[in-house]
Amino acid sequence: MSHAVENVPVPGTGTTPSQKRYLILAEEFSHDPHYAKTARGVMRYRREAVVAILDSKRAGETDDGVPIVGSVDEGLRLNPNTALVGIVTQGGHFPGDWQELLKTCVSKGLDLENGLHVRLHDIPGLPELAAQHGVDLRDLREPPSDLSTATGENLEVDATIVLTVGSDCAIGKMTATCELDLEARQRGLQSVFVPTGQTGIAIAGWGISVDAVVSDFLAGAAERLVVEGGKRGNLLWVEGQGAILHPIYSGVTVGLIHGSAPHLYVLCHEVGRTVVEGDPTGSPIVNLSELIDLHERMSLKLRPAKVACVALNTSGVSEQEAREAIGEAEEETGLPADDPVRFGAGKLLDAVLKVAP
Repeated sequence: MSHAVENVPVPGTGTTPSQKRYLILAEEFSHDPHYAKTARGVMRYRREAVVAILDSKRAGETDDGVPIVGSVDEGLRLNPNTALVGIVTQGGHFPGDWQELLKTCVSKGLDLENGLHVRLHDIPGLPELAAQHGVDLRDLREPPSDLSTATGENLEVDATIVLTVGSDCAIGKMTATCELDLEARQRGLQSVFVPTGQTGIAIAGWGISVDAVVSDFLAGAAERLVVEGGKRGNLLWVEGQGAILHPIYSGVTVGLIHGSAPHLYVLCHEVGRTVVEGDPTGSPIVNLSELIDLHERMSLKLRPAKVACVALNTSGVSEQEAREAIGEAEEETGLPADDPVRFGAGKLLDAVLKVAP
C-alpha cells in the first residue's frame, strides 16, 4: 500500500521487532528542537532503535543515555546498520557539506533513510556508491506511484478515525497523536498511529508523507492511509499536518480532513503563540472557539466530525501557567483540555472515547 520501510515495528500490531540500529545524523542541529524534529521524534517514540547520534559540535555528550559521536567511524563502534537523516530544513535541502556525510555513511556500509524533500537518488554519485557497497537508499517522502483521487472508501472503514488539527504548524500535532496512541495501547485498545509525515514514517515504519503528494491526490493518499489503518486496528489516530488558516500550508490540512474522513478531531495549540509561524504577513492565530467552529464546518457533510478535546503544548511556560492555560481553554471551549506530554494523555483519551461512535 503506502511507502513501507521493511523490518520496522508498527505500533499496536504485534509485528516482528525492528532489526534496525540507527545512527541519527544531526550534525550541527541536534540541540535545536525545530530543525532536529525527526531526531527528537524518533528518540522519544523509538528510542530502543537508536544506538548513537552524530553531531561533532556535541561529541562526548549523551541524550537520554544515547551517546553523541563526532564522526561516522566513531558511531560505527556501536554497530548501527542504518543512518537516518534526523533534521528538517527550510525548503528540504541538505545543509553545508551533508552530501559528503551521506556518502561517508554509504561507503561504510550503512543503509540510508532520508525524510527531506531532496531525494537521495538525485544526489550525484550516491546511487552508484550505494550499489557498489550493497546498501539501500530510502526516501521517506517518496509517495507511492499509484496514488489517485479519493473514492469514498474512507467512509467505509470499520474504525473510529481521529485527526489531530491545529492552530498553526509545528505546535505538537504529531506528538499529541503519538501520546494518545501510546495511552490507548497501554489500555489494551486496538489503537494505530497513522503517519502522514517523514518523522511519523521513521517512527512507525509505514505511511505516506502527504506534503510530497500531488495536490489532486492528497485526499486519495489520506484515504489510503485510513483504509490501511483500519486493517491494523479499530482506533486510528491520524497525524495532522499544516493548519487550516495557515496562508502557506492550509492545503495539506484540508486534504487530510476530507481524505481521512475523521469522526473526531483533537485540536492542538501551543500556549503563548499568537502569530502564524512562517507567514511573512504576520497572520494572527484566532481563538480556540473559532478554530473549533471552522474545523467542524470544513468536515465532509457525510461525516460531520466534532472536536472532542484540546491538546495544549505548554512547554514554553511554567507548570502553574500551564494549569491556568488548561483551565482557560476548558472555560472558553467547554471541552476537556490538557497537555498530553506534561500531564499525560489519559484525560484527552477519555474525552475521545466518551464521544467516539
